[in-house]
Amino acid sequence: MPQTPSAVDIRFLDPTTPPHVSTLVAQASIAALAMNVFLPSLPSMTSYFQTDYAVMQLSVSLYLLVNAVLQVFIGAISDRFGRRPVMLAALIGFILATIGTLLATTALTFLIFRMLQAVVVTAIVLSRASIRDVMGEGEAASRIGYVTMGMAIVPMIAPAIGGLLDEAFGWRGSFALMLIAGIAVLALSWRDMGETKQNLGGARGGMFTGIPELMRARRFWGYCSTATLASGAFFAYLGGVPFVGTVVFGLSPSQLGMYFGAPALGYAIGNFLAGRYAARVGVNRMILLGCITGFGGMVLLAALYLAGQLSAPVFFGCFISTGLGNGMLLPSATSGMMSVRPHLAGTASGIGGAIMIGGGAGLSALAGALLTAESGAAPLIWLMVITTGLAMVPLFYVLHREGRISA
Repeated sequence: MPQTPSAVDIRFLDPTTPPHVSTLVAQASIAALAMNVFLPSLPSMTSYFQTDYAVMQLSVSLYLLVNAVLQVFIGAISDRFGRRPVMLAALIGFILATIGTLLATTALTFLIFRMLQAVVVTAIVLSRASIRDVMGEGEAASRIGYVTMGMAIVPMIAPAIGGLLDEAFGWRGSFALMLIAGIAVLALSWRDMGETKQNLGGARGGMFTGIPELMRARRFWGYCSTATLASGAFFAYLGGVPFVGTVVFGLSPSQLGMYFGAPALGYAIGNFLAGRYAARVGVNRMILLGCITGFGGMVLLAALYLAGQLSAPVFFGCFISTGLGNGMLLPSATSGMMSVRPHLAGTASGIGGAIMIGGGAGLSALAGALLTAESGAAPLIWLMVITTGLAMVPLFYVLHREGRISA
């Protein structure tokens, strides 16, 4: 039975108790750091490896692909062997892969080690699962909200830091930072992360036997679909905004960079609200409020576009609502996914994360394919309106399903 926060004995730097919230933030943040700190270095990496820019862009797409695949298995493996050993093994693997990227002399070698770096996604999956192991559904949503709020800071500042490191030390500066951060988080996790998963063990061949049970859980799919559509809207933003910013609004790279972080600001605020009120308001209500917030911002953007009032401040300002809505709903949706079958919390966290990234990557590609110089920003705006609107539909099914179960 999950405990309430007051019943959980957490002592910082004590490996016999569950991890402290600062450790969870550090674990989740290193995965965010590995994703985007090196992006400003892609042009210089293209020159260094004497290849095409499209080849170096594979360091993003292949990383996301491996990231999604790994999430399917990480949770199930940790459900059998425990959160602590899997987390420590993944961090060691990330450190070794990062050393490989630093030593790479060809683009192929670099891309191989870059794909291996994706093992750090374990930190996101298991930081969430560790919370759900020891807390009830509402309390877990609040704690996940606080953790992701701390993690949200990294995507806002990491590219700027990466750009400075590139100018000072070349492209390897960002990967050296990843190495140092990986070693630090490994040491912190070793010292602070106690095991949170109960009832370990079982038949080795049955490690993934819980997956069919989870796949039959309709409420899992409801929570997962809402989270995928909501987060997919943000991925569509990532796929379309570079084009819209430069072609439609004529922004310089520095101006685009300034506007680009608008959703992250909203996301951090939304995470704070989730952390503060999710346990009090309830998981499903918090998800609904997040959906309405994100959808409302996109409807406002569409209305302003139709009225001929579209400008860069208006466009990016409305996207703050997307980040705000996601920040409010994703911690609760994640907690809901893991609460449908609490004994499969790790599996649910991993598979749910994989589906969110896969769906988001598809919407990102769709946004990029739809945008042309003739179309302007319209395809992205309508894609976001449709996606954020549809995100509410699976939630209504969850509410209907819970009503039938409790009747």
